[in-house]
Amino acid sequence: MRTYHCLPLFIWMYLFHTVETIPFQDKANSHLPSQRIVGLTKDADKMLRRTKRGWMWNQFFLLEEYTGTDTQYVGKLHTDQDNGDGNLKYILTGDGAGSLFIIDENTGDIHAAKKLDREEKSLYILRAKAIDRKTGRQVEPESEFIIKIHDINDNEPKFTKDLYTASVPEMSGIGTSVIQVTATDADDANYGNSAKVVYSILQGQPYFSVDPESGVIKTALPDMSRENREQYQVVIQAKDMGGQMGGLSGTTTVNITLTDVNNNPPRFPQSTYQFHSPESAPPGTHLGRIKANDPDVGENAEVEYSIAEGEGADMFDVITDKDTQEGIITVKQNLDFEKKKLYTLRVDASNTHPDPRFLQLGPFKDTAMVKISVEDIDEPPVFSKRSYLLEVDEDVKEGSIIGQITAYDPDAMNNLIKYSVDRHTDMDRTFSIHSENGSIFTLKPLDRESSPWHNITITAAEINNPKQSSHIPVFIRILDINDHAPEFAMYYETFVCENAKPGQLIQTVSVMDKDDPPRGHKFFFEPVPEFPLNPNFTIVDNKDNTAGIMTRKDGYNRNKMSTYLLPILIFDNDYPIQSSTGTLTIRVCSCDSHGNMQSCTAEALILSAGLSTGALVAILLCVLILLVLVVLFAALKRQRKKEPLIISKDDVRDNIVTYNDEGGGEEDTQAFDIGTLRNPEAREDSKLRRDVMPETIFQIRRTVPLWENIDVQDFIHQRLKENDSDPSAPPYDSLASYAYEGNDSIAGSLSSLESLTADGNQDYDYLSDWGPRFKKLADMYGGDDSDRD
Repeated sequence: MRTYHCLPLFIWMYLFHTVETIPFQDKANSHLPSQRIVGLTKDADKMLRRTKRGWMWNQFFLLEEYTGTDTQYVGKLHTDQDNGDGNLKYILTGDGAGSLFIIDENTGDIHAAKKLDREEKSLYILRAKAIDRKTGRQVEPESEFIIKIHDINDNEPKFTKDLYTASVPEMSGIGTSVIQVTATDADDANYGNSAKVVYSILQGQPYFSVDPESGVIKTALPDMSRENREQYQVVIQAKDMGGQMGGLSGTTTVNITLTDVNNNPPRFPQSTYQFHSPESAPPGTHLGRIKANDPDVGENAEVEYSIAEGEGADMFDVITDKDTQEGIITVKQNLDFEKKKLYTLRVDASNTHPDPRFLQLGPFKDTAMVKISVEDIDEPPVFSKRSYLLEVDEDVKEGSIIGQITAYDPDAMNNLIKYSVDRHTDMDRTFSIHSENGSIFTLKPLDRESSPWHNITITAAEINNPKQSSHIPVFIRILDINDHAPEFAMYYETFVCENAKPGQLIQTVSVMDKDDPPRGHKFFFEPVPEFPLNPNFTIVDNKDNTAGIMTRKDGYNRNKMSTYLLPILIFDNDYPIQSSTGTLTIRVCSCDSHGNMQSCTAEALILSAGLSTGALVAILLCVLILLVLVVLFAALKRQRKKEPLIISKDDVRDNIVTYNDEGGGEEDTQAFDIGTLRNPEAREDSKLRRDVMPETIFQIRRTVPLWENIDVQDFIHQRLKENDSDPSAPPYDSLASYAYEGNDSIAGSLSSLESLTADGNQDYDYLSDWGPRFKKLADMYGGDDSDRD
């Protein structure tokens, strides 16, 4: 259903509408009893009908922004059922009905009560009814119509932003796009040219231009330089009506910044720089700063400095300060005024990020000359080495030179130097140095075993200016000599079972030596010469610096012998060979069948014999009395005045004492009777040992009378043979050497025993010059104090 209406003539025209479906017509007929129906009919439900509406109208049009004094007339509603007698009433519903649009219910005239804005709402949908006043029934079905608002050019174009910000690289070509601006017009784009916008540039020429349709801003001049001008302000206008006269317009501002490109090389403001440096400046010292200016910014202005190959490239260096883009000249090696006083460097400054587009403009670097003057200062002495290593034997004599230290004055004056030892590093004053030539010598004997290394510091100072001094470490290594005899590594508590069998191992002994031979230790074990064949035990050298003690007989008896003393001769393989005698104490103990020790004490023997308690008390009392007597005897012996070594001219004894024995030392004169040598007819019976109870009573063998033999050498050999083959000879701690020098020796005698026969006292001061080996004799006989003693 449509209604066509002509506004100027206010004539309603009725037209027939198209064929509709049956249900709609049935519904329409219920509300329009006066409706005329023309059509073809068939059966009840299948009849097709063509209807003619009683009232129809077209959509209404209304201009926006009406400025008249009266209300604006919109249109008129009318139906052919209206006879003009006022029986019908027109009702309007929908968008704005009653507020924006008012209808005369009697005539059907519609007016706009207010000024309308198409930009707020462009069309209104309304519904109309025609009602019989008497019956209240609709004479026409409700019909819908539209009121459209016609647009007028009442809105100017508006940009999406009031202020645009853009950037473009400098040196860009003509037509390089910068930014696109957009303006919108609220007017109807489908009605006339009210919403057709055209762009133009009001400010910013001749540098930039704008596309009139798209609003794209482009560069208009080539090679614009950021260094000349960086900021531009462009004003763009947008005008509707296609830009024609009378159109509305709007403007916006675009701030355009030229971004930097690396189109400028660095340049030094001056061609030559001058710096000074003392020759004592350590490596890394900053001497000064230079800077090459680059008008670019950011990474395009980053500069890298370098020293070109040539003079001074190995003595100095340049560091780039990333914050200030400056080049820092630094010392690379120690300077020497005496060698070179002036250096001329060639320093290059180049961009780190060159732009290939501008390389044709030339090399992006610059060069400056840097002159550095070296200043002379008074320098301390310089040693020929950074440290010294000296090696010296531990038996070196006092005052021996062990090495030399050299230092020189690096200054041109070449001042004299004085050497000294820092006593904080040599508290014992073991070493000293010659103050003039730097020779290091010993002040005391050296001992590798107590101090294998000595670390001292030598000071070299100028004589004219002692404050100018230098220090250097000297490492002194004490080399070992074989001056210590090997000895047992520990105290051994050795025992042998009473039921032991021959060939059983009862102890393995090892030794230690304070020396440190370069080829390693090698020790040998042998019986002492006085007892080459022991009937009780055997010493077996294991060839690995240990020795095994083996039993030699079947069974041992505690009642007969509870303890055995086994002397063992130990010597090394270094030069000179050192040896010592270690005595192994072997106790006889009772053991079980597995060889485990059960008891070794004398108390067990007494208890096994069934002694009473009174007997045990008596024995303990006797032992206590004996201990008291021994202590008293020892105290009296210490208080007794020592006998002089030389008693008279007639009683002269020669003792050869080895200080590596455990004997009585130089006062042990009981080793042998020198009178036998002076009187060959004197005979001496073989003596039995008093410290042990021999198992077998050997027959006393008489020596052959030698009083007819005038050869003392044959007598000594015979005596040695007898003692070597006698197992019951007492083992003295001191070694008696029956040496025979022979007749008519070409070497003068060193003995001073005959000096008492001289009328005056002999001078023994020369013994002090023979070294530390004769120090003991020098202390005994040298000087007035020794003579008085």
